[in-house]
Amino acid sequence: MGTVLATLLAWCSSALALNPELDISQYAHTSWKIRDGFTKGQITAIAQTPDGYLWLGTEFGLLRFDGVRNVPWQPPADQRLPSNFIYSLLATRDGTLWIGTAKGLASWKDGKLTEYPELAGQYLFELLEDREGTTWASGSAVTGGRLCALRNGSAQCYGEDGALGRGAFSLYEDRKGNLWAGVTDGLWRWKPGSPKFFPLPGEPDGVHVAEDDDGALLVGWKGGVHRFVDGETEALPIPDTVAGFRTTRILHDRNGGLWIGTVERGLVHLYQGRVDVFEPRGGLSGDIVYRLFEDREGSIWVATVNGLDRFRDFAVATLSMNQGLSNDVVGSVLATRDGSVLVGSRRGLNRWSNGRLRTYGIELGMESLFLDTSGQVWVSTNRGIGYLAHDRFTSVSGVPGGNVLAIGEDNAGDLWIVNEEYGLFHLLRGGTEVQQIPWTRFGRNAHATTLAADPSRGGLWLGFHLGGIAYVANGQVRSSYASAEGLGEGRVNNVRLDQNGTLWVATEGGLSRLKDGRIVTLTSKNGLPCDTVHWSIEDDAHTFWLYTACGLIRIARTELETWAVAVDKNKDAGRTIQATVFDSSDGVRILASAGHYSPQVAKTSDGKLWFLPWDGVSVVDPRRIPFNSLPPPVHIEQVIADRKIYAADALAQEDSSLPALTRDLQIDYTALSLVAPEKMRFRYKLEGFDADWQDVGTRRQAFYTNLPPRDYRFRVIASNNSGVWNETGASLAFSVAPAYYQTAWFPVLSVAAMLALVWTAHRIRLRIVEKHQDEISALNERLMKAQEQERIRIAGELHDGVMQEMLAATMMVGSAKRRVTTNPADAAATMDKVQQKLVQVGSDIRQLSHDLHPPALQEAGLPEAMRSYCEEFSASSGIAVSCDADDSAHDLSRGAALALFRIVQEALGNAAKHAAAKQIIVRLIRANGNVSLTVSDDGVGFDRSQLGTSGGLGLIMMRERASQLNGKFEFESAPGRGATITVTIPFR
Repeated sequence: MGTVLATLLAWCSSALALNPELDISQYAHTSWKIRDGFTKGQITAIAQTPDGYLWLGTEFGLLRFDGVRNVPWQPPADQRLPSNFIYSLLATRDGTLWIGTAKGLASWKDGKLTEYPELAGQYLFELLEDREGTTWASGSAVTGGRLCALRNGSAQCYGEDGALGRGAFSLYEDRKGNLWAGVTDGLWRWKPGSPKFFPLPGEPDGVHVAEDDDGALLVGWKGGVHRFVDGETEALPIPDTVAGFRTTRILHDRNGGLWIGTVERGLVHLYQGRVDVFEPRGGLSGDIVYRLFEDREGSIWVATVNGLDRFRDFAVATLSMNQGLSNDVVGSVLATRDGSVLVGSRRGLNRWSNGRLRTYGIELGMESLFLDTSGQVWVSTNRGIGYLAHDRFTSVSGVPGGNVLAIGEDNAGDLWIVNEEYGLFHLLRGGTEVQQIPWTRFGRNAHATTLAADPSRGGLWLGFHLGGIAYVANGQVRSSYASAEGLGEGRVNNVRLDQNGTLWVATEGGLSRLKDGRIVTLTSKNGLPCDTVHWSIEDDAHTFWLYTACGLIRIARTELETWAVAVDKNKDAGRTIQATVFDSSDGVRILASAGHYSPQVAKTSDGKLWFLPWDGVSVVDPRRIPFNSLPPPVHIEQVIADRKIYAADALAQEDSSLPALTRDLQIDYTALSLVAPEKMRFRYKLEGFDADWQDVGTRRQAFYTNLPPRDYRFRVIASNNSGVWNETGASLAFSVAPAYYQTAWFPVLSVAAMLALVWTAHRIRLRIVEKHQDEISALNERLMKAQEQERIRIAGELHDGVMQEMLAATMMVGSAKRRVTTNPADAAATMDKVQQKLVQVGSDIRQLSHDLHPPALQEAGLPEAMRSYCEEFSASSGIAVSCDADDSAHDLSRGAALALFRIVQEALGNAAKHAAAKQIIVRLIRANGNVSLTVSDDGVGFDRSQLGTSGGLGLIMMRERASQLNGKFEFESAPGRGATITVTIPFR
């Protein structure tokens, strides 16, 4: 391809077009394939309506595409298309979408679908709108083809006489206003004037028409493309390797490129005599092309047998073996004085000059390149170093080849060569002497990776593999800097002195600036998109360009100067810069690490920057960066409320109120820029809820939950791939209906109901309090009675027991007193008995105190206290007592435990005193939230009808204790059958 690069970058990029001078493979290409699920069937038609949507006709229906989402389109329920097989589409200037199907024609506008009976049953080949606003439709049926002109809702059709044969396969209006129709065997000029036929025999499948830059008609015919002038045809010159294709479509884009769809050859591209082909093996979705379409932003869309392809311009073009490089693995690039560019690849040295590539006969792998002050080009290979003289390579002895990372020149004209393995070589001017300096002399544990001559001081700057830089003069290190002094951390990838003597150091930790002995580093903390910088360069406008681990970065001169002023005043200044990033969507390959050899970037005399992505050589023209100035149309597509879908148009036109108690709300929106939809950004705001705009990046849905009932207005804006915002955007007003309890009248009714409820509750409360007071009074009476009886019992025990013993002891003391003198022995015996009585009295008092407040109950809990008491009672009374106490009742409240313990004491005492029992069974059980106590004996029992006649208060006391604990007391007994008491209380 000798002329492939003839005008590679001379073209001035437009905001809305492709550079026609590039090969198809140099465009940004995206493919959507049927087998990947993009569509259900083949795409047979493409159109773009004024709102920005791309419409795709398929054999299974119509699709609406926004560059990201592909949505099937259906007419309203009461309308239908003539057929779901869509063969042609046309979007006219008034916003009408014309839909040509396999069984007729329909148009869609303002929510209404219109059919045209004149073309009913016709297979619609082609649709066209002429400059007068007339829509032309070409159809075919078994009876023959028709050509209809549609104006103001009426149709005038031609072809009933069979003149069109099977019908017109293509329609085209040239710049003079002639309407051309390509049929099976020729070409009709249909208007102006009377139709005239130009036979073109030999093409069995129809003629396809376009127009070139000179106004000549181009027809696809006879296995190629021909110029058609005044009825005469002339074949376009196409190389034999490309010729012979069968044309299916022709498109002449707005910048002069000719696109030809073919059968079995894919896509053919022609521009100013240059031809290239793009086939499935290069990435095209299929080898048969059905449709070609250019959208409003200049992208080219291609519908093939297997899918859909899009071609658009890159900001950065890349040359590879497709354009003639000897190899895609490129190690270095060098701009020469004559405007040419040298590219060192693994398989030789290439020179780009005047749009042509030439490969030198140097078969050794190329490494670093260098242009000295005399204009001599130095080349390092894997076997040695030499220079080019009269396009011939001359080697220089004394300097080993292999891993030469950089070459530089000092003020004396001597060369300095960085060899990774052997050290720094000093080649005296004229190559008369070579000196070798090992890396150990520089006090480093690693080799240098790059160097730059310092013409103001005469020495060299070296950057090292493990970090740090050093200034070297006369083979000695004069100064050095590392991360401790503020240099970026990690490998030094590039050092460069600008025209002001400032040293710029590209490192893995940022871009460092050394000026007047002071280092500051620009990193992500200052707005740099990422820290790893491969190299830096200034263009002719002194704008900074950095190749980094996140892409190619452009920093305006004013941004960098403002940052530099700030850090000169304060080294720690947190000034943030603004930068533009060019990534893979702009044609930039992103690399994690820098290249090995040098130079990695070059600037040619025309201002273009050439750099290495490791798979060719990339070129960017800073003066001609493609810029998309069209703000993207923004649309709100649908609202999903609690999984129910509402069309945005219907919601805006009809009742805009969402149901009450809507919990989950999703709003789907989009923006129509098809250049790079993945780079579009969105902001939205729900007025009535959001305080400010929400920046959501590339997300195309908004989510809200539990919105209060009120009126809302949702607004969304978007920017295209160049950062141009549509500030108007789209909006949708809606409301969330209130539930009955969220209405204005509900609080009034609620207050009234609450007042009534409070009044009723007050009255009920009064009644409850009165009843409760009565119950409390009765309970208090029972308690007072029980307490009185308890006092009587204690008094009786004191009187009958303790006091009687004390009286007996007193009398015995008096008797002993009288006998002391007369009968001392008898008095002493009496005093012993008194002592025994007093001991018994003490024991009785302790027992009484023990019964009132048992220590075991306080210390061990109710179950253990019961078991201990039963043992003591059995031992003292001689009655067998069986005690089974559930340990889970240990946590029973102190008051309840004491009451149950008292009941056990009372029950055992009654059994011993009144029942003449021989055996007593005591059980304490906790179950179902209650505690149950059962005491049964085998005593004499008694008649329950006689209960209370004996004057005993034991049973009454036990019943009262159970009642105080909100429990139940049950008593069973009969003469001769013993007695059983059961107490059940809630567990607390």
